Amino acid sequence: MKADLIVLGIESSCDETSASILINGEIRSNRIATQDVHIKYGGVVPELASRAHQSNIVPVVDQALHEAGVRPYQLTAIAYTRGPGLLGALLVGASFAKAMALALNVPLIEVHHMHAHIHSLFIQDKKVSPLPFPFLCMTVSGGHTQLIKVKAPFVFDLLGETLDDAAGEAFDKIGKLMGLPYPAGPQIDALAKSGNSHAFVFPIPAVDGLNFSFSGLKTSLMNFLRRETEKNPNFIHENLADLCASVQHTIVKILTEKLKLAMKQESLNCFGIAGGVSANSYLRTTLQTIAMENGWNCTLPAREYTTDNAAMVAVTGYLSWHAQRIGNHANTADANLPFGFYPV
Repeated sequence: MKADLIVLGIESSCDETSASILINGEIRSNRIATQDVHIKYGGVVPELASRAHQSNIVPVVDQALHEAGVRPYQLTAIAYTRGPGLLGALLVGASFAKAMALALNVPLIEVHHMHAHIHSLFIQDKKVSPLPFPFLCMTVSGGHTQLIKVKAPFVFDLLGETLDDAAGEAFDKIGKLMGLPYPAGPQIDALAKSGNSHAFVFPIPAVDGLNFSFSGLKTSLMNFLRRETEKNPNFIHENLADLCASVQHTIVKILTEKLKLAMKQESLNCFGIAGGVSANSYLRTTLQTIAMENGWNCTLPAREYTTDNAAMVAVTGYLSWHAQRIGNHANTADANLPFGFYPV
């Protein structure tokens, strides 16, 4: 009888502590502990994030194992996020994964955080089911905005990326300008539903090729709000829904125009999105419309796999196992792990 392939995934790159169990290509658990401590600071505080990971990692892993009905000695391998991310946060996950792998005498698998986001597209109804290659993945999160041509599970062409702020970072910074608490992205999404997306027009940056830029939009909005609040101190409050809808429309337009250009330039007919911003309802609806208009296939991850989570790490570990790519205990967490990293 063939033994089960059981992978424990551990994610701790930023402010989410997560553990997941994958058995024979099926996600059996995906536990996530969020860190509310950052809300009052308007952003993630690295030192506080590291401390929270230290408090959360043992109970989160224990919950993931219990939910999946797995005992530690049954694990085949342990996959963890090596980078990129906050160094202190990464070190917590890496140290725990190494110690557990040594104690159980099981292989350790190093995972690149952005590769894991791409592989979240392979989770369909909790089962690993790769898309037809090649396809385009647009990864949009708080720290990254990238267009990647995916030729195979670990064969990527980075076509374009942000030159400054990431899309999620832009949402949060703009939300802060409008007085919204961190994280502002989900709140902008919710408020925009009752607003007019064409009430205010903001500039689309002229960036060559398939790269992105969002810092100019932030500056434009900041200057616009300063002018308007000088005339009417209640301007933001009175126009909040329309402001949110207009800003969201502009960010989504920046993203989708580049996606359409990449699809046509690379002659592709299938694309997906990943990362925290891929949970945005307006972006998801817009992409589905674009796909229908152009005869393209569009894959959207389930919302539980859009933010940082260990299920995507476990999937990457599962794919790495089949590719016979096992990690090295001598390697340490890397806050700036290059996108071209591939475990050897």
